[in-house]
Amino acid sequence: MIETEKFSRSYNYGFIDESTKKEIRRKILKAVAVPGYQVPYSSPEMPISRGWGTGGLHASLSLIGPDDVFKIIDQGSDASVNACNLRNFVRRMTDCRTTFDTAEATIIQTRHRITEEVLTDKQIIVFQVPQPEVLRSVERYEFKTRQMHAEADYAKMWVSLYESYVKFGAIMQGAGYPVKVNKRYIMTPSPIPRWDVPNLSHSDTLHVFAAGREKRIHCVPPHTLVEPLEFEDIKFMVESFDGIQCSVTGGTDAFMDEIYESDGDRKHTINDSNFMDKVRVGIRPRQRLFKNPA
Repeated sequence: MIETEKFSRSYNYGFIDESTKKEIRRKILKAVAVPGYQVPYSSPEMPISRGWGTGGLHASLSLIGPDDVFKIIDQGSDASVNACNLRNFVRRMTDCRTTFDTAEATIIQTRHRITEEVLTDKQIIVFQVPQPEVLRSVERYEFKTRQMHAEADYAKMWVSLYESYVKFGAIMQGAGYPVKVNKRYIMTPSPIPRWDVPNLSHSDTLHVFAAGREKRIHCVPPHTLVEPLEFEDIKFMVESFDGIQCSVTGGTDAFMDEIYESDGDRKHTINDSNFMDKVRVGIRPRQRLFKNPA
């Protein structure tokens, strides 16, 4: 008993205690039970500003244990300032092991990307979500968006997509493309590119979306149907990188970053830094690719 209490005190280094973790875990379980539904939670104060990953930290610190291996990426990179600082914070808070290797991690926290490497049922991916309400662009009032979700009244969203097509000749929704989960709720997949959206459907991995500023959690459980919104004659399309090669690996089947060098030349590199490192040394991780309709 004494050893357990001693471990508990050292494990809760600061900022978030066991009762708060338990509350957040309960809300995650509710979100898992009702896929796509936004569950309110306490969103305790953290030593970083709202909007800089507090929701992701809440979920990660509530789920992580001393035997877990933690990885965090920011726009696909393990080495950004945000990713490095949050990785160090989680390591000090939990004394868990951290890694850059996607396959080695048990909990992956991410800002606006899903890994190119397919995740397994032994892993959890936690998203930092700036705006969890997918209907905010078409309805400003919170009480009305809740009513629309309750009644499955998504006519305004469909009209918005149709207006975009009429005006531009294509649905111009880029990052955070709206999806329908389990044929019921429309939700935002966070501002991930359209390239990543198909990887949500029937995945082996639990996806947890946490918005600290808005105090909402929603989830996509493993093996759940996730469908991007599309019309019968206007199909969902991912970003096209036809004719583009990674300047580091020569690879083509991945989401690319566009980089301008000092002399004005333009080149492309694979956005997922760990995936690019593996391809560069001859390792080809398992990858799920979506082909645009002809």
